[in-house]
Amino acid sequence: MEGAEKELERRSKFLNSLIEKKKKAVEQKQQHDRMNVRVRASDMPLSLQNHAFMTARNILDSMPTSSKLDSKRLALSLKKEFDSTYGPAWHCIVGTSFGSYVTHSLGGFLYFSIDKERRREESGARSQIGKEIY
Repeated sequence: MEGAEKELERRSKFLNSLIEKKKKAVEQKQQHDRMNVRVRASDMPLSLQNHAFMTARNILDSMPTSSKLDSKRLALSLKKEFDSTYGPAWHCIVGTSFGSYVTHSLGGFLYFSIDKERRREESGARSQIGKEIY
């Protein structure tokens, strides 16, 4: 009987962990939807991703909505934020149409798109942030 109880407890813990992971994924998706963020590719931890999203969202919100996207300002601000918080050598590419091929440290790559405004629009800025290997 004791073995069956241990197995039941183990399975219960496993199922609870799956439920928690699903809840976190749903919360993450809701947060992305509120900020109009779409992750294209990433190997970056969620906490760093969220930092990049919040920083980009705050910068975009501070820009006049009637003006054209200031890609240089957005890229510079994201780079400075990540350099000061996580150490130097971060690289940031921002634009609506670009190509790139980058080498990066494991856990330091994020490619996402974010709409200039909080509501959904067809056009948005795409950002790529990563830490290059030297």
